[in-house]
Amino acid sequence: MSEIQVNKLSPQSGTTVTLGDSGDTFTIPSGATITNSGTANGFGLDGTPNFLAYRSSSDQSITNNTYTKVQFNSESYDTDNAYDNSSNYRFTVPSGKGGKYSLYANVWMRGTDVDMMNYYLLAFYKNGSNIWEQHSNFTNNDIRSFGANMSLTLNLSAGDYIEVYGRININSGNPSFGNDAMSGVPTTWFQGIKVA
Repeated sequence: MSEIQVNKLSPQSGTTVTLGDSGDTFTIPSGATITNSGTANGFGLDGTPNFLAYRSSSDQSITNNTYTKVQFNSESYDTDNAYDNSSNYRFTVPSGKGGKYSLYANVWMRGTDVDMMNYYLLAFYKNGSNIWEQHSNFTNNDIRSFGANMSLTLNLSAGDYIEVYGRININSGNPSFGNDAMSGVPTTWFQGIKVA
């Protein structure tokens, strides 16, 4: 094995220095430190895919006491075009983008103007199956709407898809997923980002 000892490497011409060839491996020994004072490209995780989808101004009327997919029908951003906001309302892990994903959902659960909620459930579905859920029971309390939220970090493979489902129980009528009319901004949203 040969060793070159220098204090600085500079290009002979131009502005680029290339180390090795395709397929080569450079080993950084234990205890060594890489310090970057410039721009680093291609190192580590860039945080994509990531997306933020939300429910537009209209409420989504649902059947009482029935698990229903939340239709987040608008997007603020979607780096890999991986969230479908027009038909399936789901996030699908793109090819080559498997890994650990942090997911968050907030859904404005609404009873009716005259009927309070008994309880609600909010769930993450993976590939069509309920995998994580939270709920609150409001029986005998005068609760007509509530912002339910949950978060989860999952290992996902390319092709896996995540959906958000909700279930609201009221005494009569049809509940809904919607937005707080008083605020005028989205209160029902779903976001995710690849973190590892």
